[in-house]
Order: sequence, then C-alpha cells, then structure tokens
Amino acid sequence: MSGGQGTGTGTHGTPGTSSQTKTKEKVKKPPLYKVLLHNDDYTTMEFVVFILVTVFQKTEEDAVRIMLDVHQQGIGIAGVYTYEIAEAKVKKVIDTARENEFPLMCSTEPE
Repeated sequence: MSGGQGTGTGTHGTPGTSSQTKTKEKVKKPPLYKVLLHNDDYTTMEFVVFILVTVFQKTEEDAVRIMLDVHQQGIGIAGVYTYEIAEAKVKKVIDTARENEFPLMCSTEPE
C-alpha cells in the first residue's frame, strides 16, 4: 500500500497538473527551412514564375517578384516550411524542371 502514497504531495492533485504543464511547455514548434531557387543561364523567367505559382501557390505578382530576386540576386526564397514539406517541394521543383529540360536548382537551408 505504501507505493501509492510515497510522494507526500500526491493527495493535492497539483503535481499531476504541473507535470502536464511541463510536458506542454517542452513541445516546440518544428524547425523551419527556406526553399531557395538558384539562378542559372538557361531556365526561363516564365518557367520560374510557373514553378512559383504551381508548386508554391504564389500569386502571379509574388511569383514575378521572387523570380526577379532569383534573376538579379542569384537566389530567391520560394517559401518557408517544415523539413518534410520543404524537401518534397525541392523534389517537385527539380523533377518538373528536368521534365521540361531546365537545369533549375532548388535547395533548402534552415531558417
């Protein structure tokens, strides 16, 4: 019988609540990753806009702005996602680019 009463504070009920609160506080948001598009001399601006609209669900206006970042600065942020989603988007971009015979490169980096 002593197994259930050995804590000394078990009758108040608050240690269980405190433990649950600590558990909730330990849950962190997953780390986020930027999906980056890299400039090259062959992929057309129109195709980059197409990728941004279809893969990243950007508006035409946002897609053009990001495409210009890629063109002028050599790199542009297509979006920020959890690791699994970021990696899936990178694969989709590269696969779609290859299917359309473009060398467009796409990568991730921690935010």
